[in-house]
Amino acid sequence: MSLDDAAIERLVQEAQAGDPWAFGRLFDHFHLPIYRFVACRVRRPSDAEDLTQLVFVKALEALPRYESRGIPFGGWLFRLARNAVIDFVRTSHEHADLAQSVDRANGDAGPDELAVTRQEIDAVRAALSALTEDQRDAITLRFFAGLSAREAAEVMGKQEGTVRGLQFRAIAALRRELGIEEPEMSNGTGPIEHPGMS
Repeated sequence: MSLDDAAIERLVQEAQAGDPWAFGRLFDHFHLPIYRFVACRVRRPSDAEDLTQLVFVKALEALPRYESRGIPFGGWLFRLARNAVIDFVRTSHEHADLAQSVDRANGDAGPDELAVTRQEIDAVRAALSALTEDQRDAITLRFFAGLSAREAAEVMGKQEGTVRGLQFRAIAALRRELGIEEPEMSNGTGPIEHPGMS
């Protein structure tokens, strides 16, 4: 289900007026992106599910007081999710376990394939841990949650250009850490922008 900004705003107003169907539509629209964002930051899928539900419970409780103030409803939800993850990580010292995700996704893979995949995941985990918290947030919001640079900027409380810069530096750092060469421009004069940079 795809909703444009005007439809989301109408649903928010209807939900604020007490319409449970409107809040259900908002939940349906935002549930998966919020879950993806949370799931890549915590160890267990059950924790991600619990935190995602907590985000929507907090949103429902705070909805009567919600005002956009230049931040769209989706940005507000992602801020709630980001804060929930920060609180969870601080209290439980949990971090995403990429290897568990690989085991679930590659249930039919042989032992050699799994070993190679785990080595790659360990390398990615190490590379991600070398990023700053802001760089990790930019990458997570852009590529795991699927937000635009503008939306990620709203969630992070930063300028869009700042988020693009964080994303660019994070991708460059990940490439260096993982030993991936920068793609060359067609005339061979230098690196090109990553296709996901827009």
